[in-house]
Amino acid sequence: MRTARAGQAPSSADVLLVTFALLPDGEPGGDLLVSELAERGVGARWVDWTDPGVDWAAARLVAVRSAWDYHRRCVEFLGWARETAAVTRMLNGPDVFAWNADKSYLLELGRDVPTVPTALLDDATLASGLRDAIERWHTVVIKPRTGAGGVGVVVAQSTSDQRLEGLTAGPWVVQPLVESVRTTGETSVYVLGGVALSAFAKAPAGEDIRVHELYGGSVRPVPVDDELGALAEETVRAAANLLDADLSYARVDLLRWQGGWVVSELELIEPGLYLDVDPSNAGRFADVVQRHL
Repeated sequence: MRTARAGQAPSSADVLLVTFALLPDGEPGGDLLVSELAERGVGARWVDWTDPGVDWAAARLVAVRSAWDYHRRCVEFLGWARETAAVTRMLNGPDVFAWNADKSYLLELGRDVPTVPTALLDDATLASGLRDAIERWHTVVIKPRTGAGGVGVVVAQSTSDQRLEGLTAGPWVVQPLVESVRTTGETSVYVLGGVALSAFAKAPAGEDIRVHELYGGSVRPVPVDDELGALAEETVRAAANLLDADLSYARVDLLRWQGGWVVSELELIEPGLYLDVDPSNAGRFADVVQRHL
């Protein structure tokens, strides 16, 4: 691998960090990731995955980072990922993305690690499936099977609940409302290179259940708890075995449910690194990239 002296920027972009059109400079704090890679002698720059002028084949490695419109353009995004992975190396890669883009993966993952109970709904089964879920869990959460950022998340207590008017296009998953999100909150653990290296405690605002800052939620870095770190690593290993894939990076979201910790989401496509909250995550991700070069 080419190297550069400390403080000297590499001459070319070995690595393309993938974002989308509304964030041309990448995720918040994205400049830190470029700087950390430069310190390791690795040239990197942010590029929009839809930019027709990008020469993907010229890169030694592509890392999807903040393609935060993928859920709205999933077929197009997965097609781009397959085409790009055919000409250069891509972390995690298109087969992983396709599996992770549909939240039905929680059913498969749940055979190996504890997950939030999940059932599937579509337009044909919406009424009957929702009745069954409410009978079982009383208060339920419905989410798009392909979605991100808390968009389209609806809480309901009956099939006539007025909040169901907020449903976006299906299909969906339905889950019990995990009440601990309002008390214990959610913990996100980053597993990089198979090791749990950082964690963040997240909490919603008021009566909302969405921990995203967009809805008033808060996030703060916390030490990696031994129990949660072990479960996060086990989750990533389970997914890697299911997919027969090398999972270079992952974010595992965990909630407290019925006396134990369960996986609520496994993010393998474009989990933000919260670089504006914990800048040291940039160095951790840069180490992963460097090892893959």
